[in-house]
Amino acid sequence: MALKLLIAWALLGVCVVIHAGGITYVMRRLRRHAVPPPLFWPWTWIFIRVAAWIVAMHLVEVIVWAAAYTAIDAMPDAITAFYFSVVTYTTTGYGDLVLPAPWRVLGGIEALTGILMCGWSTGFFFAVLSRMFETGDERA
Repeated sequence: MALKLLIAWALLGVCVVIHAGGITYVMRRLRRHAVPPPLFWPWTWIFIRVAAWIVAMHLVEVIVWAAAYTAIDAMPDAITAFYFSVVTYTTTGYGDLVLPAPWRVLGGIEALTGILMCGWSTGFFFAVLSRMFETGDERA
């Protein structure tokens, strides 16, 4: 059990590194570009790009978990592992696939990781929105 928890913690750590790197990248990109005036389309385009980047980060994290499931032979193939990981990471949990009994703790920790990473993404998205409104207010 200790080994399985160690593997889960390592996967959590990889997800945190991916997320921190992705958020840092977006923050630097946003700082380099002037915030457009508070107009619908320029702001919407920024939100679309930030949302797409956040979803891409989550997909990379899902792939990391899926690769682990494939490596430990907990899922029959990579496609099935990816599907299981997406459903688990997002806490959808259809239940049509389950991990073998010895590895089930990984599924729970993946779900907790997904909740944490999604919360972090939501907080970041809100921070971007808040900063744009603050900048817009300063211009008015």
